[in-house]
Amino acid sequence: MNRVTLIFLLGFMFFTNGCYAMEKVDLIIYGRYVVTMTADHEKTDKESIIENGAVAVKNGVIIAVGTAATIDASYNADQKISGKNKILMPGLINGHAHSAMTLFRGIADDLPLMDWLTGYIFPLEGQFVSPEFVKTGVELACLEMIKGGTTTFVDMYFYPEVSAKVIQKCGMRAIIGSASIDFPSPGFKGWDDSFGAAVDFVQKWKGKDSRIIPAFAPHAPYTVSAQHLSDAASMAKKLDVPVTIHVAEDRSETATIKEQYGTTPVRHVEKQGLLNVTSIFAHMVQPDDEEINILAKAKIGIIHNPTSNLKTAAGIAPLPKMLKAGVVLGLGTDGAASNNDLNMWEEIRLAALLHKGNNHDATAIPAYAALNMATASGAQAIGLKGKIGEIKVGQRADLIQLDFDRPHLTPLYNVISHLVYAANADDVVATIVDGKVLYKDGKFLTLDEEKIKEDANKIAQAMVKALAKEGK
Repeated sequence: MNRVTLIFLLGFMFFTNGCYAMEKVDLIIYGRYVVTMTADHEKTDKESIIENGAVAVKNGVIIAVGTAATIDASYNADQKISGKNKILMPGLINGHAHSAMTLFRGIADDLPLMDWLTGYIFPLEGQFVSPEFVKTGVELACLEMIKGGTTTFVDMYFYPEVSAKVIQKCGMRAIIGSASIDFPSPGFKGWDDSFGAAVDFVQKWKGKDSRIIPAFAPHAPYTVSAQHLSDAASMAKKLDVPVTIHVAEDRSETATIKEQYGTTPVRHVEKQGLLNVTSIFAHMVQPDDEEINILAKAKIGIIHNPTSNLKTAAGIAPLPKMLKAGVVLGLGTDGAASNNDLNMWEEIRLAALLHKGNNHDATAIPAYAALNMATASGAQAIGLKGKIGEIKVGQRADLIQLDFDRPHLTPLYNVISHLVYAANADDVVATIVDGKVLYKDGKFLTLDEEKIKEDANKIAQAMVKALAKEGK
């Protein structure tokens, strides 16, 4: 064997061995900065950032995280997404929403919570909410959330099976709470039939789709009796599914529970067993110091909704106290009827800013803590810790990219600071759930944007006519 042949054979062997060592994956996505959200919120945020990084995804799961050079040396994929001028991070988690209520966006504003509910929302729901209404409303919500980088949300509304089918199609991840209430609601006469339908929904959808978790959703302590709250907690424990509910949202709620039961909303729902199951408590504006410690010990997920709580004048939740006590915190938008959007970047920014001003303390909610509530801590708050919320091997590949080559993001000194105080929904250029690209460079890949907007406007016109007849 001559020298030239030997060199050729050695080179060929090196090349083929290298090829066989490369593992084939479904997707490799890159980032100039990869924000993993794996550091504790009390530690430096730099522990969560990989410069010139990449993530390898296979079968919807993150199988490798590291520098781009390391990932490229070990993995190959037919689909690769460039990271030039991009921040790669976990998808945002909206811990409390009423997604179909996008169709009520702006229809009744600047009213106290109870006037808004009883004077406008409940009557309009009774007249207009149907399977078709919910389908269009949820589709519209999914458009907005996907475009803004939200990959998971917790929903509470009527016709949950319709919502589940929309979410199956659009590709998002959701916990879907089947709403139950003591008085007549769309499709139901009261608690018995609405809760019965909720049980049927949970049993049908539990384990049916890995991206959809069915849940019970008794509306609130002031609209659901003590016995019925207890029934919901017992059934949730039996079927091993979550409960999502409004708790301690407003002073009027606190007064009502005090008058009816001689206690506070948190202590009331504790007595009914809701602290003994996987519960997601939305709002929590009115807890006292003892209740904060009770919530921290129970590890109940608390969802802060700063925009909605301000708009309805419900108040300002004691977030710094809850954070310090170790309460598990997430963020939510609430419904678009009381927000008026589903933009989680606004909630992140407001959570960081509001409590600084309210407590005269610039350190009250650090930037990383606010971002954590929409990602890693938010996942824990809805019972999905270890599954989503971080860029970590073994977690589901729910990822988003933001383009930081924008005037309002230039210059870039601190990635976390920009994400909290400067970034917005329009900076999101890619949204991925379970390793599937749902949105990229302004294009929706699973939904028909124009058709959905057309359907939404038709429903809106009908509601405007109905309000005009009533002189509203």
